[in-house]
Amino acid sequence: MKTCLPLVALLVIVACVPQTPIPVYVTPTQVDESQLVERQVNARVPEASRTPTPGPTATATPVQTPTPAPPTATPLPYLDPARMGVQLHTLLDQQDFDAVTQLTDTLGLGWVKVQIDWKLLQPDGPGDTGVDFRRQELYLEDLKRRGHRVLASVARAPDWARTSREEAGPPDDPQVLANYLTLMLNEFGNVIDAVEVWNEPNLRREWNGRPISGGEYLRYLRAARDAINAYSQRMQSDVDEPRHTPIVVVTAGLAPTGNSAWSIDDRQFLRQMYNAGLASLEGVQVGAHPFGWGNDPAHSCCNNVANRGWDDAPQFFFLDTLRNYRAIMDAYGDTDARIWVTEFGWPTWDSLPGEPPEPFVAYNDKWIQADYTLRAFQIGQQLDYVGPMFLWNMNFAWLPHLVSSRDERAAYSLLVPLQPQERPLFWMLFDAVRPERDLDKYD
Repeated sequence: MKTCLPLVALLVIVACVPQTPIPVYVTPTQVDESQLVERQVNARVPEASRTPTPGPTATATPVQTPTPAPPTATPLPYLDPARMGVQLHTLLDQQDFDAVTQLTDTLGLGWVKVQIDWKLLQPDGPGDTGVDFRRQELYLEDLKRRGHRVLASVARAPDWARTSREEAGPPDDPQVLANYLTLMLNEFGNVIDAVEVWNEPNLRREWNGRPISGGEYLRYLRAARDAINAYSQRMQSDVDEPRHTPIVVVTAGLAPTGNSAWSIDDRQFLRQMYNAGLASLEGVQVGAHPFGWGNDPAHSCCNNVANRGWDDAPQFFFLDTLRNYRAIMDAYGDTDARIWVTEFGWPTWDSLPGEPPEPFVAYNDKWIQADYTLRAFQIGQQLDYVGPMFLWNMNFAWLPHLVSSRDERAAYSLLVPLQPQERPLFWMLFDAVRPERDLDKYD
């Protein structure tokens, strides 16, 4: 059994996307929602059915042997799509972007999350708004036109803004981050509903070049918050096109990990943020990455299983992370803020080639992945201190090199380079947010 908690820092999924656009070579056939539903091929998961609801029932033509569901599958819950989202990989050419957004539309969740790779978008200086910057702008505008609310997660400062060029990290000066956010929002802030300020700054690989502490991060958060709020206030007073809802500011989701040479315990880091004045930043929501590895979302530490690891500390448990964060927030009087789950999920290597990248990935098959994720959404929606929840991730397994190199990011993907390309979780989510639908098949 693995007992060294700092290893979590190496195992937790990296949210930052690659620095250069990567073409997707496995492009799905573009079909409409009715065609997608019609091609479901697996028998209904026996214990995953819910109480029938009046409305149309999808038909399907069986074309392969069903994959059995685990005998402990739970009833499919009804979920509120307005409080749900999924992270997209958008460094794609137009054809592949159109394909993934069509499937995102079909899924029907209210939010999407997109990582804004500042280093990619502004490589040549503070005024750079070149091709990649404009491509990101057009893609976000398209997501907004399709009816999605957009969470933009901004991370990875360009080399010109940093003294250290190692790994990823913030600019030397917090004001440089604020200046970039002002530029970005002035260009396409009208399609952004929330901004997550950085990603996992309690890891050295995400915060290299500056002291890794909650107090240091708060200097950057404060500057970013001021820039975002200033933009929102300007737009609210715009005579021609007023913005009625301010952009929500969310703290960086922290990596659930312990103390090591390359990381700081996320609970400790959050306390450092509060000691530096987080509770005084009115309206700022608290980001979290409560990954569950191979543990049931309803379980708490420590539910040790013989011959298994990743189950001997609270950081390995979805519910413990939420409860621990809320207890810290309450202790510092930040009772009005909500926890935004900006990444979470359970991995599986089901049907993907080669061995799983890590032992914990093999703990879950595709049905356990679906069961745990649905129940995690349900748990979150029952907690009054949890805001929107963003599933990690939609389409990273479509990147060929992530599968061939056995990258953990592919293990979390809803879409895979197989037939069918949608994992069962995709169709269970589709069904769970539509009370009028009652699918017969999920695979």
